[in-house]
Amino acid sequence: MKKRTFVAGLLATTMLTSLPVLADGWDGPTTGPAGADGKSIVVVAGDLKNGGILGVTNGVEEAAAKIGWDVRVLDGAGSIQGRTAAIGQALALKADGIIINGFDAVEQQAALEGVVASDIPMVAWHSGPKIGCDAPGGIFSNVSTDAMTVSEVAAEWAIDDGGKDIGVVIFTDSTYQIAIDKADRLKETVEAAGGKVLEYVDTPIADTSTRMGPLTTSLLQKYGDSWTHALAINDLYFDFMGPSLAAAGLSPDAGPKAGSAGDGSEAAFQRIRSNGYQAITVAEPLNLQGWQLVDELNRAIQGEPCSGYITSPALVTPEGLAKLGDSNAFDPDIPYRDAYATIWGK
Repeated sequence: MKKRTFVAGLLATTMLTSLPVLADGWDGPTTGPAGADGKSIVVVAGDLKNGGILGVTNGVEEAAAKIGWDVRVLDGAGSIQGRTAAIGQALALKADGIIINGFDAVEQQAALEGVVASDIPMVAWHSGPKIGCDAPGGIFSNVSTDAMTVSEVAAEWAIDDGGKDIGVVIFTDSTYQIAIDKADRLKETVEAAGGKVLEYVDTPIADTSTRMGPLTTSLLQKYGDSWTHALAINDLYFDFMGPSLAAAGLSPDAGPKAGSAGDGSEAAFQRIRSNGYQAITVAEPLNLQGWQLVDELNRAIQGEPCSGYITSPALVTPEGLAKLGDSNAFDPDIPYRDAYATIWGK
């Protein structure tokens, strides 16, 4: 069951769980093991050019400083080979725990088997479609919002914005199962409301800088005015669409309106704020999720159960951003830092 609430002026979708919502708004864990002393952990980042991955990494570093751990960040640089090499380097460093940040566990199954065989606790952000405890690949906890809810919110925005006559192009990356699932839900939601999906474009996130310009031009030539909305599984696609729309003589108000089903990058917030060829994003609380990853890893290191906490996304609009002042991040106004510090005894 789910309900709609407002977080800092942004429409949010809160998943109802068994966790209590306290008077201060915190609906995450309130009990757990004290912080383990003197641990050294490694973050294996899928691609630090991805704003979502970068935001989570920043949250991990902030939380690790509070709990008293050392952090090493390794960048997979957007390639399968780079991520495999980073996992191998993490193993060589003999880390007390590893955080898989922003790539599919299935892609790196062989490498992650080495982590499991070495008995190194492992948690993840966006490692696959199963959220929460005991995710596949030996992952103790896969931290994420509900990806299907994120897609539904983005698709519902497009329908509310354009009505049943919308023509939608959906961008995804079949390298990741979760990206396929999110795109499928975008398509299902649009079509169930009577909208039309013009095309389902499979193009790698890692190649958006070179592919999105020519793709945008080709799609404009193919569909013209019937292309009213662009929906993508990640903000990064829209980092490189605007120049092609501008070159075609389309203003942000005249061209296809762009909406992202994740993750709420700083660049996306800036585009939305400045009317720069992106209308909305469905953002995740990236910094909070970084703190949650550290908490889940602390539980794993000490043999305690994972928390089962699922964070809530927010539909970010220009109106919502106006209420946030100069902030270019969805950092909910709830005391998660104090809550986790209390659990850890810090």
